[in-house]
Amino acid sequence: MFLLDDIVLAPLKGIIFIGEKINELMQKEISDEGRIKERLMELQLKFEMDEISVEEYDRREEELLDMIENIRLNKEADQ
Repeated sequence: MFLLDDIVLAPLKGIIFIGEKINELMQKEISDEGRIKERLMELQLKFEMDEISVEEYDRREEELLDMIENIRLNKEADQ
């Protein structure tokens, strides 16, 4: 009976495992201050090359700066 359960539930366990790994990567990406600073530099370059508008630049810059602020606040809270 347990073997049958393992066989039937294997695809579901695989999907759950993949979902957990994706979640870990996303958390790592949004909590990596260095990566967010890189994204800020990319954004600045796009703006200077006239690839994005002032409004788009301001909106995305604010989002990225908020992410950095949240990372720093979380680090302070952990200490």
